[in-house]
Amino acid sequence: MLRSYLGGRAVDLAGTVITSTNPARLDDVVAQVTLADAQTLVQAARSASRAQRAWADVPAPVRGQVIANIGALVEANAEALAQLVTREVGKPIAESRGEVQEIVDTCRFFLGEGRRLYGQTVPSEMPDKQLFTFREPVGVATIITAGNFPVAVPSWYLVPALLCGNAVVWKPALYSAACADAMYQLFVRGGLPDGVLNLVHADGDTTFAGLSQALDEGLVHKVGFTGSTAVGRAIGELCGRHLQNPCLELGGKNPMVVTEAADLDLAVEGALFAGFGTAGQRCTSLGTVIVHESVHDEFLTRFRAAVDSAAIGDPTRDVLYGPLLDEKFASSYEKALGWIGSAHRVDGPLGRISDTSPRNGFVGDPGTGLFYHPVIVDGVGPGDDLFQQETFGPIVGVTTYRTLEQAIELANAPGYGLSSAIYTTNPHDVFTFRRGISAGMVSVNNSTSGAEAHLPFGGNGRSGNGSRQSGMWVLDQFTRWQAVNWDYSGRLQKAQMEVAVVEADLAFRLP
Repeated sequence: MLRSYLGGRAVDLAGTVITSTNPARLDDVVAQVTLADAQTLVQAARSASRAQRAWADVPAPVRGQVIANIGALVEANAEALAQLVTREVGKPIAESRGEVQEIVDTCRFFLGEGRRLYGQTVPSEMPDKQLFTFREPVGVATIITAGNFPVAVPSWYLVPALLCGNAVVWKPALYSAACADAMYQLFVRGGLPDGVLNLVHADGDTTFAGLSQALDEGLVHKVGFTGSTAVGRAIGELCGRHLQNPCLELGGKNPMVVTEAADLDLAVEGALFAGFGTAGQRCTSLGTVIVHESVHDEFLTRFRAAVDSAAIGDPTRDVLYGPLLDEKFASSYEKALGWIGSAHRVDGPLGRISDTSPRNGFVGDPGTGLFYHPVIVDGVGPGDDLFQQETFGPIVGVTTYRTLEQAIELANAPGYGLSSAIYTTNPHDVFTFRRGISAGMVSVNNSTSGAEAHLPFGGNGRSGNGSRQSGMWVLDQFTRWQAVNWDYSGRLQKAQMEVAVVEADLAFRLP
């Protein structure tokens, strides 16, 4: 039975018990977890608040060594953690291993940032006076994460937040509770003092209620959230009432433009991975391929052939994708399939893979899990739900364009702004697309999915509020700038009022 942890100790609760199951084998119970109530989350924030000041007083390079310890522990347990990710959320084992490596990379990067939490010395306009800036931790951060990347994405928040001297209350997704428990155990054994990291398992409504109360009591100073746009809006509104700016990493409808100058085989390879990797359940998954009309038919023929020949099934084996993450995502994905209309063109079956709706070459037994057919829908366009809305499943739309300006307009039309891609051999196309696209991330001749630990990650519009994770840019989420004005002249000097003025001879003219 998994439990929440407050102040370094497991909490005995009398709440509802839920079960986390393997989505590839629904009869395989991975874990059971007791849900916390709203007051538990508030108590976790109090625990974090008590621990935070002492943790902030630990020199940043020493905090960096703790982060290095965590990375070493993750690396030493990498295969076990990857196998758990595959078992609990159904991610293909190769992807799970890559996800665990991302934690290691993140820790390695932020070890160095412990020695680079730089401030500045700023010249003063007054004599005998020095100006300085310092980074200060924000205080207590409440981090709420999704389960499609159950260990990598939490590390994007936890590692920099802890490095910067904050204490954390972490609320993971319930369908990845076992992965969260494993992450917590690895982190605290890296040398974190009790109370610096607290883990709370709770449902969405309870989390929102507890967060609201903790904000009211002044116990939370930063909120980080990865999840749906709808929930992100609600969290943004709640934080706004407390004059806080949360870190919101939300959904995406990520476009891929394929120009007439593209390497079509490379574009197909990118679309296959971007659209169907993790069964299309990434925030960076490909939403719509926007193909130049002159190469549409050839691209579509090759893309369909690649999808038809891809291995799908048992995630412990070498497959393109495995099951959907959880029953709730299966329900929402089936709703998205209902958006396919008479004007759209679809080849092949829709819905769940089963004995009555088989897939050739399926790896394993489709009857054991939440396995769904890959779907390509040609002919989508503005006004279609399928074009406008995130589907979060193995479905990719296709449309055409004539000019690159039209392609950019189509790419921006859904209002998301997370990831994007363009396939072309024309440099002019690349820079025209980069200037015009609203996305926070642009790939050239590469997939919409895939991020490196030292590059800023985040989106705009319906995809987020402009905050960025990863790399040095995330430090601005978990620190506040403090300005220091030190006057050692022995008298009061008034800025702007006593500045020495050097007069110019404005009457001078060149002969």
